[in-house]
Amino acid sequence: MRTIDDIMAMTPVIPVLVIDRVEDAVPIAGALVAGGLPVLEVTLRTPVALDAIRAMKEVPGAVVGAGTVLDPAQLMEARAAGAEFIVSPGFTERLGEAMGATPFLPGVSNTGDIMRARDFGFTRLKFFPAEAAGGLAVLKALAAVFGEVRFCPTGGITQETAPAWLAEPAVACVGGSWLVPRGQVLDPEAIKARARAAASLRTG
Repeated sequence: MRTIDDIMAMTPVIPVLVIDRVEDAVPIAGALVAGGLPVLEVTLRTPVALDAIRAMKEVPGAVVGAGTVLDPAQLMEARAAGAEFIVSPGFTERLGEAMGATPFLPGVSNTGDIMRARDFGFTRLKFFPAEAAGGLAVLKALAAVFGEVRFCPTGGITQETAPAWLAEPAVACVGGSWLVPRGQVLDPEAIKARARAAASLRTG
């Protein structure tokens, strides 16, 4: 099993995906992987999300996880669908206790969140919502206190702002919803082009 460090090291950007139609899952995953972004986070925000995870896992090279996991019941469903990693918008003791060895990025936005996650041994964290929670200045302040923590900031980050985040040593990768904007007509070639641009970003 890959560790969360392995997964975060695979890509500078993890696409954050809201899938409304299961038939779009494979074309989206194929375009992202072909563009150089193999790690895919499918958020559990739609009725077809679990089926999308199952479908995307068949795409060669795709490492598919579940996002917006809120409780142990959703964790069990995501595992059953084959999710290789779990992302949550926050952290609870119940979720931490249920996680076991599953690679996990719990969401944090302040010092208390980070301390609670550390109590359960989690030092790879999703800083969320990144821009609304104070942006890069706040993350730098948190990183100065928690030197062993590495972050995946998510929320409001764009292709244009991602390089500044990735230049921060405490940032291992970022999450981005700009790769596959919700509500647009499916265009695999455009997704592939955005993925290539995002894959070219590297930490400084």
